Amino acid sequence: MDLDPGLAALRPLGGFFLLHTVRPKPGSPPLPTLADAYADTVPGTDADGAINPRPSPTPHPHPPHPHNPLTFRVRKVAAALRAPEPRVAASVAHQGLAARLWSVTLGCAALYGRVPDLAPRLLRWDPDASAPDDLWLTDVRPLPGDAATAAGVVLRDHVAPLTAAVHARYRVATGLLWGNAASALAGAGRELDRWARRVGRPDTAERARALTAGLLAHPLLAGTGTLTADRDGIAFRRRSCCLYYRAPGSGVCGDCCFPRPPAPSRSSPLTHPSPDAASG
Repeated sequence: MDLDPGLAALRPLGGFFLLHTVRPKPGSPPLPTLADAYADTVPGTDADGAINPRPSPTPHPHPPHPHNPLTFRVRKVAAALRAPEPRVAASVAHQGLAARLWSVTLGCAALYGRVPDLAPRLLRWDPDASAPDDLWLTDVRPLPGDAATAAGVVLRDHVAPLTAAVHARYRVATGLLWGNAASALAGAGRELDRWARRVGRPDTAERARALTAGLLAHPLLAGTGTLTADRDGIAFRRRSCCLYYRAPGSGVCGDCCFPRPPAPSRSSPLTHPSPDAASG
């Protein structure tokens, strides 16, 4: 089944899976693209040479501060969480956007057998919206629905430049950010699997589990955590921490490497993390 212009099959899955494809009302202020959010990141390969982010066709004419939409989003998340450090909000914002991209891609792959081209220049983003992130795809262009294509759509086109931008601007550890991407993927797969089994679609549930497992085996995500995917569902335990526990009144996430929030360490001050550490 090919993609329909409105991606209507995603609607029953809920907010994280929805993707607007209808233009905003006339007179609405133009939304930035995700290419704008990544604009100051120089495309290139990662440390292992495994991926080459697709550059924006035209460079962004402005510096990343203070008008970059990613910067705006991180500040909004920081205010909502009362985050004690910018990197806490940056990590949470990173994972939230990754979750939206994985949800749309997995949902389409499992339900349609195709995925939309989510090139950053085609995706408009409202950084001032509430969670989950508000995305609008300006043109629905179908691509194959296999794991390799899905990895290109999300990992190459988005997670790689997003991770580079967050690391460069906020000094969040790259290992932590790839852990965020893996956690977001596993969460999307888990919700899709649960929905499919609840509505009596075992074929969709099986495809969701297979896609999630295949994508978590990608070289950029392999080693980020331990996956269990069987007929009982999807479970994931990451080997890093997203730092959410550092926000006032929060705790550890369900897939966190920590069983409980760790106490601050005098030998590793919160305000001076190692930028290359594997976790928070």
